[in-house]
Amino acid sequence: MNAGTAEQTYDVIVVGAGNAALCAALAAREQGASVLVLERAPQEQRGGNSSYTAGGFRMVHGGLDDIRNFVPDLSDEEIANTDFGVYTAEEYLDDMARVTEYRTDPDLAEILVRNSTDTMRWIREKGVPFVPKYGKNAFKHGGRFKFFGGVVIEARGGGLGLVDAEFKAAEKLGVAVRYGARAVSLLHGEDGVEGVRIRTGRLHEDIRARAVVLACGGFEANREWRTRYLGAGWDLAKVRGTRYNTGDGIRMALDIGAQPYGHWSCAHACDWDLNAPEYGDLNMGDTFSKHSYPSGIVLNAHGLRFLDEGADIRNYTYAKYGRIILQQPGQFCWQLFDSKVLHLLRNSYHVKRITKVTANTLEELVEKLEGVNPAQALATIKEFNAAVMDEVAFDPNVKDGRGTRGLAIPKSNWALAIDESPFEAYGVTCGITFTFGGLKISTRGEVLDIEEQPIPNLYAAGELVGGIFYSNYPGGAGLMNGAVFGRLAGEHAGKRALGHAQQAS
Repeated sequence: MNAGTAEQTYDVIVVGAGNAALCAALAAREQGASVLVLERAPQEQRGGNSSYTAGGFRMVHGGLDDIRNFVPDLSDEEIANTDFGVYTAEEYLDDMARVTEYRTDPDLAEILVRNSTDTMRWIREKGVPFVPKYGKNAFKHGGRFKFFGGVVIEARGGGLGLVDAEFKAAEKLGVAVRYGARAVSLLHGEDGVEGVRIRTGRLHEDIRARAVVLACGGFEANREWRTRYLGAGWDLAKVRGTRYNTGDGIRMALDIGAQPYGHWSCAHACDWDLNAPEYGDLNMGDTFSKHSYPSGIVLNAHGLRFLDEGADIRNYTYAKYGRIILQQPGQFCWQLFDSKVLHLLRNSYHVKRITKVTANTLEELVEKLEGVNPAQALATIKEFNAAVMDEVAFDPNVKDGRGTRGLAIPKSNWALAIDESPFEAYGVTCGITFTFGGLKISTRGEVLDIEEQPIPNLYAAGELVGGIFYSNYPGGAGLMNGAVFGRLAGEHAGKRALGHAQQAS
């Protein structure tokens, strides 16, 4: 059908409705701009990938006093029994550089890190409550919790709690939202971007705006793009989050000359339950994730270990291990644990919908590992057990150096023999979270063209921005990235839109 004519013009249109998009909408509204949020999903599935996360944020902090600003109701017992640590800007920047193999855009990384704490204060002022991330980023060891990996707090209620609180803040400020509205192209003229063409059902409509912020995710839910850009086999990966992130925002921007940027052949992908649905389930959220592999060992279909489960703290390895699992025969593996570490398993190991087997002997266990060579699996376990450095003390909160000797693939930390029953094993596959390739932006959030010039009136934030993550990702940096650059893009879009409005008057 022919496109219709919109009855209303907004100062700013935000395409997307996850954390990055809502931060953009809130920031633009703070500038006095009228704002419309376009959400492709129906209302009951709103929130993009953010709704499916555990809600953790990686931010710079100076320890207890800073954490109390975000979690003011910490009890005296929690304070006495917890070492919150300190996470400096220099440590954050070092982590960003190290895990991305020193490819992260230094200017964007600097903005992310230096604005992390202030952005978190801003989010909290908008009504998002936070809690300590116990049990995921701090184990109780020796009677005391010690946080590790740079992530201390998460939104209460996880990703759904985060998104619901941000929607409430947007509603309070008068941000308009349209659900079931898929953006299909950008309206573009001599003066730059002039609005968005949307499709609702089979009808098309043009909505005019003085500035547009694209914050509608990457292309992880697009099988064809995954195979085209990530490579063979990626069409078989399960999608951890929303089915609606199919690259629309990226495609629309590229169509008008935006510059592609970042690691287009890589993605955030992790250990995901073998029998999870093809797309995320909001009723389950992040609970299909299986991130406790540092406490055990992992076997493929041949019954062999194929990665170093203890190479680093989970926050610095989980986003790349999904890719390695996808390369294994059958695109699956099994995580094995014995009774010594069952108390360390994350909450996602204790849900009803799970691929799990238990046994009282190793011989019984390997026979239950569907699709795995049992004889080789048993031999691998025994070889691993014999290689454990028993003389080194075990400490799950730090890289303890308790590794193995003589194995072709070592376990560098947290090596404990698999020898005390009962035994548990969990079947996992690859779950893709978001793609790393996207659009190039300026330090003001403007989308840049191939000549490195801003496309007038067009901004971007969140997972569709390239150049920040390469090869890997430090846990908790995704939501922080969305919040920092969403706020940045929304602020500048709002200012530009109001500048236009003032000129027009």
